[in-house]
Amino acid sequence: MLPFPALTIGAHTFAWGTRTYLMGILNITPDSFSGDGLLTQEAWLERSLEQARQFLNAGADILDIGGESSRPGSQPVSAEEEMERVLPVIRAIATEFPQAVISIDTYKATVAEAALQAGAHIINDVWGLRADLRLAEVAARHRAPVVLMHNRSNPANIEVRERLGNAYLGAQYENLLEDVKRELMESVAIARRAGIPPQHIILDPGIGFGKTVEQNLELIRRLNEIRSLGFPVLIGPSRKSFIGYTLNLPPDQRLEGTAAAVAVAITRGADIVRVHDVAFMARLVRMTDALVRT
Repeated sequence: MLPFPALTIGAHTFAWGTRTYLMGILNITPDSFSGDGLLTQEAWLERSLEQARQFLNAGADILDIGGESSRPGSQPVSAEEEMERVLPVIRAIATEFPQAVISIDTYKATVAEAALQAGAHIINDVWGLRADLRLAEVAARHRAPVVLMHNRSNPANIEVRERLGNAYLGAQYENLLEDVKRELMESVAIARRAGIPPQHIILDPGIGFGKTVEQNLELIRRLNEIRSLGFPVLIGPSRKSFIGYTLNLPPDQRLEGTAAAVAVAITRGADIVRVHDVAFMARLVRMTDALVRT
């Protein structure tokens, strides 16, 4: 595996290649595809804090907080509403768990700016700095690491199945891996022009975003080709529709499918895995690391 420079955030050092890091998902939304949107629950702020505690105790290295669902067919929310959802959670976690590494899952510059001021450390952008051109400048100014995700999602190109949930039918690719790599490097170029140093860049191939089931499976099998671009790689297959369509299972029955995708992704060089089921995946990650990183 390629030796990338380590990333230090507060008291935490991410030594890429030595082990796989866990990112736990906190969906501060009412409409998460996976059914875990915390805004559907009473006392949602307290529940969010408790989930953060459970994730950290189970071994999460990063808490990823998002206030807008990215599921196929979801409705966008305003920056103001997104901030009303995520900022109280970020402030509460930063106060209760000051050593926690917090990621803000947003593509909006105003949300990222407020989140970083509230205590977040990383920007996780599902549009790879393409949706809001001010976001790269915000990251550079705050010296915040960025996760740049590949995304060709098209809201007009969605398959709907009541039991399995919505899924993107996929975009047109001339060559899947080469197209994804080229577009990821275009996002890297945006970041570098804004002054984001290379050691602050993490790539995500965008599993589930504008890809068919077969294309998602191919991206995981060939993840090492994404890592060969010269940056650490994050992958987020957790509970996604390509698993449901492969196994004919709804989101709440995709634990084993997610585990298989995560394990194979680690063998292909994944540095961070973004998951819902942190306690289960922490054990899987440790075992897989013991097999492939020794």
